[in-house]
Amino acid sequence: MKLMFTFLTLPFEQKPSLVDGIAPIYLALIGFVLFWFISKSQKVKARYFLKYDHDTAWVNFIFMTKWVGFITMGLLPMIYLLITVPERSPAFYGLNFRTDTLLFNALISILLACILIPLAAFSAKKEKNLVNYPQIRAKNWDKRIFRRNLIGWVVYLFGYELLFRGILLFPLVEAYGMWLAIAINVALYAATHIPKGLDETIGAAPLGFLLCLLTLMAGNIWIAFIVHVAMAWTNSLTALKYHPDIQYTKWQNNAF
Repeated sequence: MKLMFTFLTLPFEQKPSLVDGIAPIYLALIGFVLFWFISKSQKVKARYFLKYDHDTAWVNFIFMTKWVGFITMGLLPMIYLLITVPERSPAFYGLNFRTDTLLFNALISILLACILIPLAAFSAKKEKNLVNYPQIRAKNWDKRIFRRNLIGWVVYLFGYELLFRGILLFPLVEAYGMWLAIAINVALYAATHIPKGLDETIGAAPLGFLLCLLTLMAGNIWIAFIVHVAMAWTNSLTALKYHPDIQYTKWQNNAF
């Protein structure tokens, strides 16, 4: 048998849509990478601890990372797509308030919150969860830190859900069909949870799949956003209550 050096021809003739398929995927990759390396940069973190006391440094640093996540994963990709595809409005990417699915949004959000909030509270008590949460590692919490923690999660998760349940879902469904779009979405969504441990990574896959389906049924991102915020708040506040090295006092402080 004569061996021949052969190889298959690459399918260069295929022309996938840059806008519908490739661009959102790369925007997701770039946005998350920028957020990750800025939020995990020891040099950036050190600047805060040189400038402020321990507790204030933690608050300001984490609050900054929330805004970075909103900008790199939500705002900038959205601006890019609106500029490059001007015929599509933000409503196409799930930023809309549809009256026909309003009741569906409300009921499903309440139902999921009732199911997932107790689960999040139970998991948040575990020792391995307390290693990472609450993310603000200030030793003495007051109303100002409490408030900024809640606001920070809202800001971050709005950009996060705009990316995963908007930018990385609706265009891909149009380009590749629902099932492949969801598969890509869930794979990337679960991968972003790897640094948080095996439990969160595994849990992210079915949750991501469910949120994608519900987002497509609702025509917007609000179910995913509301449920994600509810879970994050529950996890953060439960961890605050049970963390042995953190205390919360109702110290009055008018500063934001």
